[in-house]
Amino acid sequence: MELRGKVGILTGASRGIGVYLAEALARKGVDLALAARSAEDLESTAKVVRDLGVRAITVPTDVTKREDLENLIARTTDELGPPDLLVNNAGVEHYDHFEEADLDRIESIIRTNLIAAEWLTRLVLPEMVRRRRGHIVNIASVAGKTAAPYNTVYSSSKHGLVGFSWSLREEMKRYGIGVSVVNPGYVADSGMFYDWSRGKKPPGLIKTVTPQKVADETVEAIEKDKPEVMVTTGLARVVDIFHAVSPKLTTAIARRTGNYDFLERGVKEWRGR
Repeated sequence: MELRGKVGILTGASRGIGVYLAEALARKGVDLALAARSAEDLESTAKVVRDLGVRAITVPTDVTKREDLENLIARTTDELGPPDLLVNNAGVEHYDHFEEADLDRIESIIRTNLIAAEWLTRLVLPEMVRRRRGHIVNIASVAGKTAAPYNTVYSSSKHGLVGFSWSLREEMKRYGIGVSVVNPGYVADSGMFYDWSRGKKPPGLIKTVTPQKVADETVEAIEKDKPEVMVTTGLARVVDIFHAVSPKLTTAIARRTGNYDFLERGVKEWRGR
């Protein structure tokens, strides 16, 4: 998709990777509807976008509420035009021992990470189908391609988002609408992993990637209509292949290299907040 002059909706736009995504899309000439719960933080992102010469509106949105999503679509269409692009970036996580996980929190994570993305996609698609153009991007995770113990609910929601993306892509081909899923690994400097790890480096051969790298590869996925992008380093780029061939070997390596111990420390960090 040629991005210049297009209208996009970006959720989770107030912080973390969302700010980098907003700037990267603005540099490509995309007018943006920026959605998140914090109106004040959205205005900060909007200023960055507007300074790059494109239009931006801020729409305070709780993605778990249908009425907020309907309002987001309506305001985008009224103030910018019908959306050509949707980036489902909003997400939450919570490290825990699953047998102790709060039932309401389980529902909240899945509703935010998966159901909200499907709802919002469903709301934007009819107009894209009518015009026979558009692109949907879902920001998932490497945790949606392999095992992520102690972050089990988040992982399951991202596995669902990956499957949703794959299936929807095939369904939308007949309309000329692209669907991409982007799977970041551990992201340094900004975002959910950075918030709980407090700058700690993951173990072994696993390296972090920058939020700018995630943003750049997301833009490339849209422009080149890539079905899936793994934004990580080294062997982690093909962890999904290893896991598909031999889950026992893949998880044994992760355990031996200390990755699962590292994830379990996330439980302690979360409880210490």
